[in-house]
Amino acid sequence: MQFEMHDNVKGKAMSYPVTSQPQGASSCYQTQPCDWNTTLMDCCNDMPICLCGTFVPLCLACRIADDFGECCGTPCLPGSLNSLRTGMRERYHIQGSIGKDWAALTFCLPCALCQMARELKIRE
Repeated sequence: MQFEMHDNVKGKAMSYPVTSQPQGASSCYQTQPCDWNTTLMDCCNDMPICLCGTFVPLCLACRIADDFGECCGTPCLPGSLNSLRTGMRERYHIQGSIGKDWAALTFCLPCALCQMARELKIRE
């Protein structure tokens, strides 16, 4: 069987067996589930985030959405904070569930927003 080579040289087809596949940079993506870097109640560890989450939580939510790569108006939509928190867990392979995300955002919204903001700040 004859093949035309790119450099216009005709010859036999060369067979080089593939012995390994290209590998990506595995250090960029964590594959094992982990926990949040800070707990839900570590609000005062970062005072500017804590104050923002306490007094103007919508502004903090908009900043979180923007830092996460979403439209800064996303938090104004119903259910969007649950989606952001769940998306953050999925992107960073953080253990948890949609139910736990809902409970954190429903019963402790300022603390959950602060935790999300701290997580994004740590992972930048």
